[in-house]
Parts: sequence; C-alpha cells; structure tokens
Amino acid sequence: MNIGDVADKVGLPAKTIRYYEDIGLVKPLRDNNGYRAFQANDLHKLTFLARARKLGFTIENCRALLALYEDQARASSDVKTIANQHLEQINAKISDLMAMRATLSHLVTECAGDNRPDCPILNGLSETLAT
Repeated sequence: MNIGDVADKVGLPAKTIRYYEDIGLVKPLRDNNGYRAFQANDLHKLTFLARARKLGFTIENCRALLALYEDQARASSDVKTIANQHLEQINAKISDLMAMRATLSHLVTECAGDNRPDCPILNGLSETLAT
C-alpha cells in the first residue's frame, strides 16, 4: 500500500507519516523502485499513533507506548504510569484554563464596553503579575 492510501485509511497527512518514519516510529518496507510499501502492521501502528496524538501524548510518550505495546512481556503498570503522568498534565492545563477563564470573565464583566476610555480589561492586563 502506498503512502496516499495509508494516509486515507488512518486519517493522517502523508507529511505526518513521513515524519513518523523519519523519527523511527514506523519503518515501512521499500519496493524495488524505492517507494514505501506499507504493511498491515504499519497501518496498525499509525492508527495507534494517531489515536495517542489525539489524546495529547507527546511524540516521546508515543514512542514509549508503542514500544510497550509491542513488548509482550510489558508490565501494565509501565503503561499506566505514562498515562497517569499525561492525565496529571491535562488536569493542570484544565486548572490553568479555568483560572484564565475566571480572570477574563471578571474583566469582561467589569468593562462597561461604552465610549469611555476607562477599561478594566486593559487595566487588568497591565497589572504586574504576583510572584
């Protein structure tokens, strides 16, 4: 299967597939003419990677998870550790986003939004951050 067919099947751009090959996440065979010849296992890996990336895992996390997936002697605790660390990062981002939302919501509520030059939003943005 060529890269265009694979891209359509797994829902990844061909450029991303080439990148994954360049960094060693997938290693498709090559035909005599030098073209990539993707096998079913390559499609499975690319689908795995696409799903992991949609969940926000980093490339290095994906590399580790893929290695664990391929290791039949793996400990599920190793997989869970990676997933838990990522979940902690997601929770921290959510917390940060909620704080940003609360601050911005407060500033928007305080701004009259009329023709006067006084603007609590600009005043709030110009305040020194607490250290």
